[in-house]
Amino acid sequence: MSAPLADRIRPKTLDDVVGQEHILGKNKPLRKIIESGTVPNMIFYGTSGVGKTTVARIIAENCGMTLHRLNGTTASVSDIKEVIAEIGTFGAENGILLYLDEIQYLNKKQQQSLLEYIENGDITLIASTTENPYFAVYNAIISRCTVFEFKPVNANQLISAIKRAFRILSKENKTEIIYDDEILNIIAYNCGGDVRKAMNTAELAVMCGDISDGRVTITPDSLKIIAQKSNMRYDRDGDQHFDILSAFHKSVRGSDENAALHYAARLIETGDIVPLCRRLLCIASEDVGLAYPQAIVITKVCVDSALQLGLPEARLPIAEAIILLATAPKSNSVYTAIDSAIDDLKNCDSLDFPRHLQNCHFDGKGAVVSGQNYLYPHDFPNHYVKQQYLPDALKGHVYYHFGDNKQEQAAHIYRQKITENK
Repeated sequence: MSAPLADRIRPKTLDDVVGQEHILGKNKPLRKIIESGTVPNMIFYGTSGVGKTTVARIIAENCGMTLHRLNGTTASVSDIKEVIAEIGTFGAENGILLYLDEIQYLNKKQQQSLLEYIENGDITLIASTTENPYFAVYNAIISRCTVFEFKPVNANQLISAIKRAFRILSKENKTEIIYDDEILNIIAYNCGGDVRKAMNTAELAVMCGDISDGRVTITPDSLKIIAQKSNMRYDRDGDQHFDILSAFHKSVRGSDENAALHYAARLIETGDIVPLCRRLLCIASEDVGLAYPQAIVITKVCVDSALQLGLPEARLPIAEAIILLATAPKSNSVYTAIDSAIDDLKNCDSLDFPRHLQNCHFDGKGAVVSGQNYLYPHDFPNHYVKQQYLPDALKGHVYYHFGDNKQEQAAHIYRQKITENK
């Protein structure tokens, strides 16, 4: 069985790599490091199919060191020990380069077994990961490595790679491949910046093309079936999940309902609506809050309806809640108030209660102050009487500041009215 097209045409030089201009372009940091001939310990971070393994292979083939490849999904401590055993042997006289793919799957013990050797230079490590290394890789490894982020390849860069793929497939199959710009765009825009996926889609497109007179014609209809939803870069437990939720939340907070609907659509298309619903409930209190107190009530109804309906109908109440929250007045006074109160708790010793707020206690014979002496607000004009409620150590602390929106300013005016001359 032949290797996939993406492997058969893998770039051999840095100039052939598609994308990553920010680190591999002329005078960019990673290119300068590679061209210097001195290879440091590095971690390549990015989504699948963006060139991490390709660049690592190019480095390995040009550095003169003995190359070992391990994959974190299958590597064991014994595999790592076999690499370590070669240190100082004739076969590793120019040093050992260990390319460790998917390092995030190695446990702490496995990662720590490399520390001594990458620190003293016996082993040069190039590791790759699709997850944020600052969360997925142990700090001791991170501190000894330089991290480079590989980004999804844009559609224009992918088009040139797809044309090259068709040229090679035409040569391999000894047949002419007929396609137009629409075909290129469908593949480029439906592969989510993944070069490998674009190459594999191109190969499948040729296999599914219409054969006539010794030529293969690729039609949009067949291609759309192959490429459908392939641009959905999403990992329910990975960075993409949290990045999309973060972008969604910030779009609602920024009152951009269109961007919020876009990110919500990406979650809805994956069927992952529970985190989206939870985020909507959070936004209702954190970012709209008391500027429109009814927002959380309406959002709760929309969320309950969505979860009861299920997809595809759930998209409608979800969209209703999104538009409501994005277009509503904003206030984070609730968020800042409760966080300020929690911060004070962390900075104070054990706190008592004002005597008059405690439940009724028996006063002993030698009690300095007898009775609870609590003032019942409803016995006073406007149902208000001034008395201390905070513990003595926090007396006078202010956590909540009235927002500048209509709703909270109305409450502020009422507060001033009932407290004046008291």
